[in-house]
Amino acid sequence: MFRKSKTLIALIALLTMTLFATGCGGTTDPNGDADTASKGTVRLLYVEWACARASTHVMADILENIMGYDVEITSVAAGAMYEGLASNEGDAMFTAWLPVTHADYVEQVGDKIEDLGPNNDSARIGLVVPAYVDIDSIEDLNANKDKFGGEIIGIDPGAGLMKASVSALDEYALDLDLVEGTDATMVASLKNAIDNEEWVVVTGWTPHWKFARWDLKFLDDPKTIYGETETINTMVRLGLKEDMPEVYELCDNFHWTSEQIGSAMALAEEMDSVAAARQWVEENQDVVNSWLPAPYKK
Repeated sequence: MFRKSKTLIALIALLTMTLFATGCGGTTDPNGDADTASKGTVRLLYVEWACARASTHVMADILENIMGYDVEITSVAAGAMYEGLASNEGDAMFTAWLPVTHADYVEQVGDKIEDLGPNNDSARIGLVVPAYVDIDSIEDLNANKDKFGGEIIGIDPGAGLMKASVSALDEYALDLDLVEGTDATMVASLKNAIDNEEWVVVTGWTPHWKFARWDLKFLDDPKTIYGETETINTMVRLGLKEDMPEVYELCDNFHWTSEQIGSAMALAEEMDSVAAARQWVEENQDVVNSWLPAPYKK
């Protein structure tokens, strides 16, 4: 059963971060027998973004319901994911946006964590507007400041996307305020504007389910402040390969397309994240099978 980590709570409290944990049902062994004894506890860290929540819960479901491990899931701020792995307070995370968005975090922890490479190859960040907004570049924002209410709707202040947006304000000399919030508040502002056919600009990224729900576009970024196409990488703590070789192998094998992660995110918008992950795993057995260590393949 997923549970909250007391040691990680101490770390995050020290860093003044907020965390919580969620749980799901019993385990199965490779032969499908339910409720086997746990092989140990795997501690997964993530930040409250739709893509991170989906990938983390899908991996947690596989670890618990197919491979027979207990799983702790802890939601933290972006920087704390890296610090948690570097200090061995977490085992893995699946939300390292590179080479731009999380570059500062990676630089801070250096060689104290292991990068297993991309689990998605087509990520992107930037400023996003509804398709009906008739400007196409960040350079056009100042001339239309009033239509946007003088604001760019952002997410949590520790996010790499927000750091890039602060740079964008400076590099483009934007006369708009960057409003801090969360993924949820950003989406709420976007939905409200679209429902009323108003102009709005938000900090955005893909993969994200909002691109499937609404007709959106990235504003051109001629100064490439937000970089170009990024990858989303899997990071693990040092020593995981020796301590939990099966878990390491699963993490190393994990790779999915934007369409696949998009379908997982869409399910998570319709139901509890744990139930959504369970359904996605059941409906995508071939994909999951390609990630599993040999003893668990069906």
